[in-house]
Amino acid sequence: MTASTDLLVDAFGRIREAVEEAVDGLDPDEIASRPAEEANSVGWLVWHLTRIQDDHVAGVAGTEQVWTADGWYERFGLPFAADDTGYGHSPEEVAAVRDLSAELLTDYHEAVHDATVQYLAGVEDKDYKRVVDRAWSPPVTLGVRLVSVIADDLQHAGQAAYVRGLLGR
Repeated sequence: MTASTDLLVDAFGRIREAVEEAVDGLDPDEIASRPAEEANSVGWLVWHLTRIQDDHVAGVAGTEQVWTADGWYERFGLPFAADDTGYGHSPEEVAAVRDLSAELLTDYHEAVHDATVQYLAGVEDKDYKRVVDRAWSPPVTLGVRLVSVIADDLQHAGQAAYVRGLLGR
């Protein structure tokens, strides 16, 4: 792997660690608990950040998402379409993310992390300049997309840690 790839793998590894810390030892009620009606739960935040990583990395890799390819959609049993990532969810939709175990959340995140690292192992420095999304101005390159996923995931992992703290855990 290149030095750039090593840095990205390290960053995604930090997300994985933050996810594990956010849910470790929480029961399903704590995972679904929200500090206010319009707030997100630890479970929704971890599910959403993992869905975004899965969706975006599969998109640039040209592969099926782990969510559907490996049966996670069925295991979670959420009342959303298979391609839903949680983007723009209402408070009612956030509340529907419940009855999840810490193990289910971390296992799904671990599977997505493994798929991410596997994809990154084949990326060369020149690949990071490849345009992957022309819907933005300027167009989004692979490098920018991956850094955006890391930034978004770390933000949500921090929010999950904060909500966990509000639970006194």
